[in-house]
Amino acid sequence: MSFPKVRVFESYAATASGEFDGVILLGDFQSDIPDDFAEFVAQAQQLDARVGQQPLLTPADVSGGRLIIAPTGPLTRDYDDVRNVADAAGAAARIAQQAGIVKPLLVVFGVPNEARYGQAEAVAYWGICQALYEPLEAREHLGEESLETVQEIGIVGTLDETWLEAVEAGKRVARDLAGTEPERMAPPRFAEYCQQTFAHSPVRVTVIDDVQQLQHEYPLLMAVARASLGVERHQPCVVRLEYKAPAAEQTLMFAGKGIVYDTGGADVKTGGHMAGMSRDKGGAAGVAGFVKTVAEMRPETLNVVAELGVVRNSIGADAFVADEIITAHSGVRVRIGNTDAEGRLVLADLLSHLREEASNYPRPQLFSVATLTGHAALAKGPYTALIPNGPARVNELTEKLWEAGEVYGDPTEISWSRREDYDFVRPRTKSDDTLSSNNGPSATTRRGHQFPMAFLAIAAGLDKHGTDSQHPLPFVHVDIAGSGIEGGDWQHGKPTAAPVTCFAGCYLHQ
Repeated sequence: MSFPKVRVFESYAATASGEFDGVILLGDFQSDIPDDFAEFVAQAQQLDARVGQQPLLTPADVSGGRLIIAPTGPLTRDYDDVRNVADAAGAAARIAQQAGIVKPLLVVFGVPNEARYGQAEAVAYWGICQALYEPLEAREHLGEESLETVQEIGIVGTLDETWLEAVEAGKRVARDLAGTEPERMAPPRFAEYCQQTFAHSPVRVTVIDDVQQLQHEYPLLMAVARASLGVERHQPCVVRLEYKAPAAEQTLMFAGKGIVYDTGGADVKTGGHMAGMSRDKGGAAGVAGFVKTVAEMRPETLNVVAELGVVRNSIGADAFVADEIITAHSGVRVRIGNTDAEGRLVLADLLSHLREEASNYPRPQLFSVATLTGHAALAKGPYTALIPNGPARVNELTEKLWEAGEVYGDPTEISWSRREDYDFVRPRTKSDDTLSSNNGPSATTRRGHQFPMAFLAIAAGLDKHGTDSQHPLPFVHVDIAGSGIEGGDWQHGKPTAAPVTCFAGCYLHQ
């Protein structure tokens, strides 16, 4: 797996002459510029008024003779955050690559001494890697070496090289799985990618692909997959990832939505809205990416268990339809409201399995991660939506994730589960126990990204593990529909790898 490796230096003077072929000077150019570069910046500003206002390359007597000036703009306003640093780093990285620089040295300066910028250099590195990432299909066809030419990045600062690369390794896995087209990443090949990724690692990979076993143990998932069964390469699977810590004190349990292509099923997506639906596996991709970072970091006290439901929601004579009543793994009878609300069905069965296992692990916390609703993108814009249940609120899980997201450049916003959400999915007759969805788009439905959390709690049996129960289970639903792809362009945008960095910062970095 190729991406720019990291070397950290305590100062610019500590780098050897000729070791790097360019310097990226990144910061707020209205602040004091480091002495090693101040003269060169001043000279460049005399020739070009854009210097310090936009990213530019200028000749200078620095490593490699090339200085890329990467302004962040102001960083002290109430609404500024560390993504300003990531954006500037990404812009500089593209200039460096176009200029033929293969080993740039990154110097970050002028960052306020505030908590929100506590990981500015790390975020800059990940911003560079995000900008330079090329899709898996392109790398396989044209070769990684020809596309991803930047080999190494030096950073001036006090950083853990292993940590930086472990997070980027996870983000790369998440981008590959989320962004790759639906045939290259059909369920069996998605599973194969995971097996290869975790080979010779402490993560155990189990692939459940026997149709009869899936029908018995994951009935909601298999309803979604029903129309895909006639095409062998589209047949579903559950990919289970397990990392067991030597001295576990806490356990994270993930359900990941891995819809490799979402046609909408019988409620087919029309009007051009099907394009980009190969990215509907972003939740499972993000979970796998986080587990990759776990595999690299090998935490001593943290277990991680994940189940990824990898399914194609196809159109066909055997497709499931609205009005069907399907008994979930939990025993809850689910009335189907819309077949294009398929992801929550997959998640419900996965969560039910995790719920049953939770008592076997110390301090379990459950999460579902999914590109679930257009409403989340509409309501939260480019931010991950976090919706906790009662025990998660008591333990302040969402607040901790929010804080990590702010510091590590993978921001979130918190929503709350309310009684209206449970009322929305209530049964209308005694024929069923819950309704999966209404029959309109989530983006035009009030509380369109909150009420699915209520459905998940009921359909997975987690509503029996609230704060009023004898065995409370903290559960957070994580909707990355707005944060999973750059610019919200689901057909052409680059996957962001959300929420890998947020979870890694929260649980793996002290």
